[in-house]
Amino acid sequence: MLAGGRSSRFGSDKLAAVVDGVPVLRLAIDAVALIADDVVVVLAPAGERDLPPGVRVIRDTEHYEGPLAATARGLEAVTTEWALVAAGDMPGLHPAVLREIVRVAHDAPVDAVALADGDRFRPVPSAMRAALAGANAEVLLASGERRLRALLDSLRTAVIDEATWTALDPSRGTLHDVDLPEDLPPDP
Repeated sequence: MLAGGRSSRFGSDKLAAVVDGVPVLRLAIDAVALIADDVVVVLAPAGERDLPPGVRVIRDTEHYEGPLAATARGLEAVTTEWALVAAGDMPGLHPAVLREIVRVAHDAPVDAVALADGDRFRPVPSAMRAALAGANAEVLLASGERRLRALLDSLRTAVIDEATWTALDPSRGTLHDVDLPEDLPPDP
């Protein structure tokens, strides 16, 4: 779970913003925890978060190096073959879509799985072979790259088509991220 950004466009700590009485970060963690036995949250080098019991915290080595660096740090902590990568500002992650990502990861001869969004794919949520993705991330970082999409481009990536994943999540909430206050889902 990537949760080390500065929330500059939001104007305050977007991960602490509340949706239906629950912080945005907690909603994302809870969805991933339904799928993964071990949840690792990558935070900025300093600062505290109220996290559920059992969640492991990894710290970025530098402030605000971006999602590729945060993913590399998180992958270092993963002890399984596959890692499910999501962003902490995605309160609408749908467990059925996350399960489909994991299913494709285990069934297809690939190194990563992402979701189609129009004529492109989105880098989160995704699944990656942890060791290979971690090694590729380090090479990319050393070359000056900071985009998470570049990591998926460096791997054999299966892209789940929109018809498949939106059948599981018709509202498309899985790809919804919070950048601005108006991006918060409305309370019912």
